[in-house]
Amino acid sequence: MKEDPMYLERFRLDGQTAFITGGGRGIGLATAEALAEAGARVIISDMNPDVLEAGRRELTGKGYTVDAVVLDVTDSKAVAAAARSANQRYQAVDILVANAGIAWPDTGGEEMSDEVWLRVVDVDLNGAYWSCREFARPMLERGRGSIVTLGSMSGLISNKPQRQAHYNAAKAAVHHMTRSLAGEWAERGVRVNCVAPTYVDTVMSRDGFTDDKLMPVWMDMTPMRRVARADEIAAPILFLASSASSAMTGSVVVVDCGYTIW
Repeated sequence: MKEDPMYLERFRLDGQTAFITGGGRGIGLATAEALAEAGARVIISDMNPDVLEAGRRELTGKGYTVDAVVLDVTDSKAVAAAARSANQRYQAVDILVANAGIAWPDTGGEEMSDEVWLRVVDVDLNGAYWSCREFARPMLERGRGSIVTLGSMSGLISNKPQRQAHYNAAKAAVHHMTRSLAGEWAERGVRVNCVAPTYVDTVMSRDGFTDDKLMPVWMDMTPMRRVARADEIAAPILFLASSASSAMTGSVVVVDCGYTIW
């Protein structure tokens, strides 16, 4: 006779609340569905109200109860207000997925304007930090919580043939920020981990998939000869958010179809 299951139950999130930035589409939306399927109450945010509402409708159409909050993660005061509101409404936010991010079109390092550099760093790094800081504060007071940031394989390697020093630098910084916060908060019960994806079939990346200068190079450098699906990134995020990864903090989990092994 088999014993009661002890492994699959660790992936369950029943009774927990998760807040996902950039949750209106792509990896964020797939993550919201994964966490909701595991039993979490889910709050998704996005700076675009139309994208956010479309994502909320998609999830509610599948039977999940989802709240949606318009949020620009580059506005630290707005992030603080969103964290306060979510914690007051649900008594606690147990999981944060700091997913919001952007990628700017190919821009050479010698040509990049201040505006372009600052915009990418502001969303991809500063927005991730504001989110971690504000949602961690009540987690640290309670002595428990799980935070998952979204890095990139671009934080480990310098992609080619596109030129994206701003994006690569911001994602590398997210990786090290994750390790740094994990070290600070480990003894206080809050885990901080990161998922670093490859090229993913999302709206943000699809222009590149039809570019004859980019896609052949990307596929030639990818052992699996394909891009990832958003649900293939959401699954490891679920793992890191759940108690299945209870001994992990400060990890950068690379999900790249083998891209970085060469």
